[in-house]
Amino acid sequence: MDTNTYNGVSRVPHHPEFYLEDGNITFLVDNTLFCVHRFFFQRESQVFIRELSQAPRDGISDDNPFQVEGVTSVDFATLLWVWYSPKYRLDRTSLETWLVVLELSTRWQFLEMKKLAIERLQSLKIDPIEKIIIYNKYEIDRSLLLPEYKHLCTREGQMSIEEGEKVGMLTVLAIHQARDRAYKSAVAKRRQRTTSADADVVIDEEELEQILRDVFNLNRDSATGSRRAGARAPLGDTNQQGAQTQGRSNAPPIVDASRSDASRTRFESSRPGSSSQNTDRRGDGTGTSMDRTR
Repeated sequence: MDTNTYNGVSRVPHHPEFYLEDGNITFLVDNTLFCVHRFFFQRESQVFIRELSQAPRDGISDDNPFQVEGVTSVDFATLLWVWYSPKYRLDRTSLETWLVVLELSTRWQFLEMKKLAIERLQSLKIDPIEKIIIYNKYEIDRSLLLPEYKHLCTREGQMSIEEGEKVGMLTVLAIHQARDRAYKSAVAKRRQRTTSADADVVIDEEELEQILRDVFNLNRDSATGSRRAGARAPLGDTNQQGAQTQGRSNAPPIVDASRSDASRTRFESSRPGSSSQNTDRRGDGTGTSMDRTR
């Protein structure tokens, strides 16, 4: 790693990949200097447009860098990787990589980069509970979670209390309501087909999707992106609710209190928690400091 020296004394190190000779803005991040192109930061981020305009002299040199706090140098380099790597390298399949990109693009309002992160997350195989947590946290269009909602409605076994705590009470109630309605509809259709009580109860996937759209208030025409569907409590069918008051549902319960911590998902250990670390570390530069952790 190159270092900036003065009279033979080592100072703040340069990042080995993202200290570019033709760069026109210098950032100090986690005691590491980055020299890149201002254009990317001013092209779409209102946060950087505002901060850079308020301190026009900061970032002009190693001695007067623009300081960015609340992010590690590793995560900042991951953000830069999206702009500076050839397109064929954007097929990284690491969930951690795209969670870092999602976190920083959300924090600093890089809208196009956030859309890219969402597209990449959609292409990855992610545990349904973990994916719901991620999309809720970053307020991503919940219609993209329809496959995960369907999985929770139709999977064998029941949602554990721990899983319910992670996805939130409204999601638990909505899944339970959708599962109950779909199950009752399937039972009614079985009765129309046969009088045998041993016949399988088959849930219609298209009907289940419509029920999920109803209880989650999802817009059928919602486009891929970070626009979140209405966050109000799940809507119910008044006739269905009336039927529920007349008798107890035979649908399998959505939460299983007997499940242990063995069902813990990977999210807590795999999400980009490093972005919030080292928030108190400062380099030797004297430039403006920008802390976007709040």
